[in-house]
Amino acid sequence: GPIIGGFIAARAGWRWVYWVLLIACGTFSVGYAVFGKETNAAVLIRKKTAKLRKETGEDLKSAYDVGKDTRKRTIIITGLSRPFRMFLSSPILPLLAFYMSFVFGLVYLIFTTIPTLFIEVYRWPAELTGLAYLGVAGGFMTGMVVVAKTSDPIVVKLTKANNGNYKPEYRLFPCLYYALFIPISFFWYGWSADKKTHWIVPILGLLPFGFGTMGIFAAIQTYFIDAAGVYAASAMAGLTAVRCIFAAFLPLAGPPMFAKLGLGWGNSLLGFIALGLIPVPGVIYKYGFKLREKYPIRLD
Repeated sequence: GPIIGGFIAARAGWRWVYWVLLIACGTFSVGYAVFGKETNAAVLIRKKTAKLRKETGEDLKSAYDVGKDTRKRTIIITGLSRPFRMFLSSPILPLLAFYMSFVFGLVYLIFTTIPTLFIEVYRWPAELTGLAYLGVAGGFMTGMVVVAKTSDPIVVKLTKANNGNYKPEYRLFPCLYYALFIPISFFWYGWSADKKTHWIVPILGLLPFGFGTMGIFAAIQTYFIDAAGVYAASAMAGLTAVRCIFAAFLPLAGPPMFAKLGLGWGNSLLGFIALGLIPVPGVIYKYGFKLREKYPIRLD
């Protein structure tokens, strides 16, 4: 995306970056609306019940709607408020959401500072600056492959060791190791850029960041899904809202911070914060089950 965007912005103007995104996203959205199929059991049974009610004339009701207020107004209000009620009912979700949001904000902070570094310091043409994203992209892709190959086997192994009793916290175990790659990357990337080493060094310095980010995202998102059960979509909605707020505001602090501290100490500051936050998934992994028993996640 950044590689293509660099050429579009340089040759056709920055507005065309958004036109291309609109065309692509619009095409996929229409395709999904036309060809996508409903998979939610409650919705499928509700539609089937409505059809049978119309065919038979009997006052049939879906088993999922028994004892529930099925008015559209109530459903909309419940759907909008449930993510917040879930977050406020237990300390687990806010802690993990805060940690993941911080890392997510770092992604966008890096995305917004890479062009400045490679245009002003390394004198790259604007249209080639997108190539600098290949470092973090390589980390993302490597992380996805490793996560896909190891996530479920690790959970299965931990479950067997616990006499076959599965806990959602097992999803967080790999996160402890992936989290170490985040500070490593910021120290590497920051000081290599600060000392104006060869351009390949800071690009390679972003590889660990991309790798660690994928491991953290996958672990926390699957934990949210497993812990929330049938309301996984609400949990993910809350998580997405929180992390997007961080992604909106954290990059705004980047330019003034780097202007004052420089690339070396500015990135080191972020690295030290990331290092200090590593215990968050570890605490939830160790004490999450007890916390969920004491402060159950509100799902109604």
